[in-house]
Amino acid sequence: MIQSQDDNQPTNVLIYRDLLLPYSETFIKNQVISLTKYRGIYAGTLTNKSHPDLLEAEQVISLDRIVQFSLPWRLLFKFFGMVHPDWIRAIRQQSPVLLHAHFGPDAVWAMPLARQLKLPLLITFHGYDATLSEGLSAFTNRLYGLYLKRRNSLFNQAQGVIAVSKFVQSQLEAKGCPPDKIYQHYIGIDTAYFCPDRQQQRSPIILFVGRLVEKKGCFPLIQAIARVQQVTPDIELILIGDGSLRSALETEATAHLKRYQFLGQQPPSTVRDWMNRAKVLCVPSQQAASGDTEGLGMVFLEAQAMGLPVVSCRSGGIPEAVVHGETGFLVPEGDVNGLAQHIVRLVEDAPLWQRLSHQGRAWVCDRFDLQTQTRKLEAIYDTVLAEHQRKRLGSRC
Repeated sequence: MIQSQDDNQPTNVLIYRDLLLPYSETFIKNQVISLTKYRGIYAGTLTNKSHPDLLEAEQVISLDRIVQFSLPWRLLFKFFGMVHPDWIRAIRQQSPVLLHAHFGPDAVWAMPLARQLKLPLLITFHGYDATLSEGLSAFTNRLYGLYLKRRNSLFNQAQGVIAVSKFVQSQLEAKGCPPDKIYQHYIGIDTAYFCPDRQQQRSPIILFVGRLVEKKGCFPLIQAIARVQQVTPDIELILIGDGSLRSALETEATAHLKRYQFLGQQPPSTVRDWMNRAKVLCVPSQQAASGDTEGLGMVFLEAQAMGLPVVSCRSGGIPEAVVHGETGFLVPEGDVNGLAQHIVRLVEDAPLWQRLSHQGRAWVCDRFDLQTQTRKLEAIYDTVLAEHQRKRLGSRC
């Protein structure tokens, strides 16, 4: 059970994510761990049963851990804003001063919590929540349709909105978010953890890390690697991740590739090891038919921190993460020939590879270091809290 906040402890911030926590979102955990002035307490309605140890139990206040039959209360919470009294009581015991929700739909669910707790609401938009096609999303996903209906209310209630890239910021403004509420802030990478072992011999491996879904461009990737293997037969494609397209992609790879492995979902330490062995990271992200687009792409930052050059596409916020010709190469979405040509070039041109490898790490250390970026996040917390306090005092006059 979570203990009450001690006077000597940093100020508590409520970190809201409906599912605690998807395995692909360890960047949220890393951001919370690196807080110094504040302490993150997680709240959500559902625990990730597949990875129950991803978060420290003493930092989690999950509805399904407090209420034995939680499904009805989850639905009442999402559709009608009804909060189970035991859940909100457990949250109140932590005396949070701010609610920081990740992803737009989760922020909509968190609005009743913020109102009842009288907390300022800060939201981080990561990508899909700002880019999905409104008509398609509302039709195919009732909960997302509900989010779209309530999004303007969300923008009105929010004290602040964080966009993880300039691209996401532009999408939010186009959707009606007041520009003066938006903070453009890059999430950081732990550059001490993602640090290459320069003594490690690189292998002729092209690495993919990500969900096996349309947005990640896996079919163009396989087509590109098939062309690369015609020129350099010893190249091997390693795919880390899982998703709805895995079976179809395995069939495609069997038909067209000589050397490949699907490794499924892997822990961060294994991903890091492959990044230290591979020659190129290729995740050719593209806009999906649903409108889902890469907000920034944490995997590109992790790879570059590991000295691993990137080949990808000019899609969404990727050009903010990868500098074309300096830390990697970017081509138009779906440009299979361009992907293949740049991969071959990096594999065969050792001086070019070395230059991009060193420049990539320097780029990430300079612009995306986790500690530096988290201090900037805490400055945003300070600003949001100060503005909230000013409004409260103003309302009393």
